Amino acid sequence: MIERRVEIQTADGEMTTFEFHPEEGGPYPVVLYLMDAPSIRPALMDMASRLASAGYYVLMPFLYYRESPYREFGTSDADMHERREFMKSVTGASILPDAQALLSFAAENPMADTAGPIGAVGFCMSGPLVMSLAQNMPEKVAAIASIHGAWLVSDGEDSSHRNLDQIRAEVYFGWADDDPTATKEEMEIMRGALDGAGVNYTLDFMEGALHGFAPPGGERYHRGAAEKHWERVHAMFQRNLAG
Repeated sequence: MIERRVEIQTADGEMTTFEFHPEEGGPYPVVLYLMDAPSIRPALMDMASRLASAGYYVLMPFLYYRESPYREFGTSDADMHERREFMKSVTGASILPDAQALLSFAAENPMADTAGPIGAVGFCMSGPLVMSLAQNMPEKVAAIASIHGAWLVSDGEDSSHRNLDQIRAEVYFGWADDDPTATKEEMEIMRGALDGAGVNYTLDFMEGALHGFAPPGGERYHRGAAEKHWERVHAMFQRNLAG
């Protein structure tokens, strides 16, 4: 497995990104793997590597690059406060030029199949980001997954449950239980909007699995829900990207 850190130039600065792909074979379908609020850390690195080992070219960018050089965050009050401030710089609009920069970078690597469709996986705050990619890049994005996605339904015009008729991708949601950032009521709003727009989707309500259930090692890790999301994502990408 090839794993390396690279610096990708965007209009707003250098975006530290981690690249993963098998050593041989290819070219492989491109998957954008988008971090959660706690940022990139060993657990997410391992998850990105696990996905890449199944035959994908995976890019995981540090999405707070507009506010800070790359860093790992601790659990101190200061770190958590700073992280909350950085989250404001990450939006459904800002991810679009970031994605274009990532794809331009991937196009220089013969191991990446940038001519074909791409996939995206988002955790926590990145749930709305992968929705934005599917809504705004329908000709390119063929499959997305929102895993314990946060703030997917809001009163804003850019809420993820709006403009779903633009989506052509297959969509998967791993919806956490008892999640104040994505309630059961909001889940039903999302489900109704998806049905109304005719989106091809699967939504799993992970009973007993709290927000943050997917990354291993954390206090909220839920093995059953985490492995179910892996099963769903692998199958969806096989259907939409591997061919």
